[in-house]
Amino acid sequence: MARETTYESWIKQEGIPVVEGYGVEDVRGISRQPWARTGGKGAFIQLKGMESFTGMYVGEVLPGASLNPERHLYEELIYILEGVGSTEVWSNRGSNKKVQFEWQAGSLFAVPLNSWHRLINGSRERAVYLAVTTAPVMMDLLHDGEFIFGCDYDFHQRFDGHPDYFVTSSSRAERGGFMVWDSNFIADARSALVDPAEGKGSGVRITSFDMGGSTLVGHLAEWPVGRYHKAHHHTGGAILLILHSQGYTLMWPQEAGMRPYKEMKGKQVIRVDWREGSVVSPPTSWFHQHFNTGSEQARQLAFRYSGQSGKYLLGIAKSLNKEGVRTSTREGGTLIEYEDEDPQIRRDYETSLRAEGVSMQMPPIVYREA
Repeated sequence: MARETTYESWIKQEGIPVVEGYGVEDVRGISRQPWARTGGKGAFIQLKGMESFTGMYVGEVLPGASLNPERHLYEELIYILEGVGSTEVWSNRGSNKKVQFEWQAGSLFAVPLNSWHRLINGSRERAVYLAVTTAPVMMDLLHDGEFIFGCDYDFHQRFDGHPDYFVTSSSRAERGGFMVWDSNFIADARSALVDPAEGKGSGVRITSFDMGGSTLVGHLAEWPVGRYHKAHHHTGGAILLILHSQGYTLMWPQEAGMRPYKEMKGKQVIRVDWREGSVVSPPTSWFHQHFNTGSEQARQLAFRYSGQSGKYLLGIAKSLNKEGVRTSTREGGTLIEYEDEDPQIRRDYETSLRAEGVSMQMPPIVYREA
């Protein structure tokens, strides 16, 4: 029997469900049970590709209720799946002056490291949220829950208690080849502006975001009807939440090659179908590729560690990603150009589109020799 990490033991001890797999079709439909620590309901999600880099759970705030105040020595990003409400955040210092902001379905925000916070639902409907954290890393390093949840140190350089801390910022700048949005709060990630990123695929638009001075960051990606991303690979721990449309993601290990079907290794390719509310997490160094089969633009929200585009560069991500996900494999990167991909991939995509009554809009290509 495989030994458990500190984090794995902790999530079992919390007494709520733990859901596993390569992906989850709809996180909103996961059975959530009463969670004594938060005062709400919840369920943990452990996907294959998270690999103890990141943690994830879905939480619920009951109508007219609020969660218990808490603080913790791990980073956390929260996306609101359903409902409306507000969050209070305050420091460990004597004044305990609270900063409060309101949220709705589609809102995204960072919980400042080790700051007190609680979610409040003043409506008559439930509020459901998805949280991604760095808890596995911190718990496995410190293996001391009392310290993680009881430390009173203020990271004042991250949260200074300023009243406009959670006001959406318009600060955007190019960094590491991507446009990066520095904002501790995004009012609605489902409709936020995303920037052109054709290097990642035909019609693809991507905007990275930095929040709360964290190394846990992410990006918003959007691409048109009848199109798909180029395959690439990177460090594990990335989590992809689908905000719009339907489709599927292909994932396969590097050992299967850049053209797994042509090399008779198609059985190693994992297909995860998705729609709004789905989550997917590709394992470390597995090629993965996203396909839109719906009748509207696809949009995903990606949670990941900071790479070349992040304000604070995480060394693990830098070393494993090497030349990066924007650089072709022909130039030492991890991105497979359309001309180098397995021809079966496009044929299968055309079949999937026909089944949905959607026409393919991909530009024609001429495949190169492997």
